[in-house]
Amino acid sequence: MAPASTKKTLLERLAEGPVIGDGGFVFELEKRGYVKAGPWTPEATVEHPEAVRQLHREFLRAGADVMQAFTFYASEDKLVNRGNSAGEKMGVDSINREAAKIATEVADEGGALTLGGICQCPSYLTGKTKDQVQAEFKKQLKVFEETGMDFLLCEYFEHIEEMEWAIEVCLTTGKTVAASMCIGPEGDMHGVSSE
Repeated sequence: MAPASTKKTLLERLAEGPVIGDGGFVFELEKRGYVKAGPWTPEATVEHPEAVRQLHREFLRAGADVMQAFTFYASEDKLVNRGNSAGEKMGVDSINREAAKIATEVADEGGALTLGGICQCPSYLTGKTKDQVQAEFKKQLKVFEETGMDFLLCEYFEHIEEMEWAIEVCLTTGKTVAASMCIGPEGDMHGVSSE
C-alpha cells in the first residue's frame, strides 16, 4: 500500500473514473446472524469485530475502493431508541471508534480509502432544535476526525433539512463530504423537492 501521504484522495480518484464503495453491511451481517433485525445498529463492530473485518475484506477482494466504517444508525440517540440498549452498554464513541479501526486496518491491506458515515437520527424526528440535532452528528464525527477517516458521508437521509444540517457539521472538519438521500418523486418525507 502507498503511504498515507501519497494515497490518492477521493476527488483525485473520481477525476480518473469510478470509485467503488463497499456493500450493505446491515443486511449482510443480519443474514449472517450478527445484526438484530429492527434496530439495525452496528454494535456488531464491538461484539463481533472479526465478522465485520471479514466482510470488509470480502468487499476489498471484490474490488471496493472505499472501506466505510460500519456506523449506520450509530448516533447516541438511535442507540437508546425503541428498546435498543447499545447506547447504554457501549456508546457511540466505542462503536464508531472500533468501526473506524476495522475499516482502516482493511483499507490499509489494499490501498483503499476510509469513510466515516453519519445518518438521520431520532432527535430530528422528535422535533429537537438544529443545535441539538447537530450535537448528535458532532458526537459521531469526533471519532472520524480523531481516527483520520479519509472522507465523510451523510447517508440515507429522508429529510432535506436534516441532511443540510448534517452537511454543515461535516464541512467544519475540512474533509471531503458526500451525501445521499432516501427520496421519491414527490420529494422528501415532508414533500420538499430536492431541486
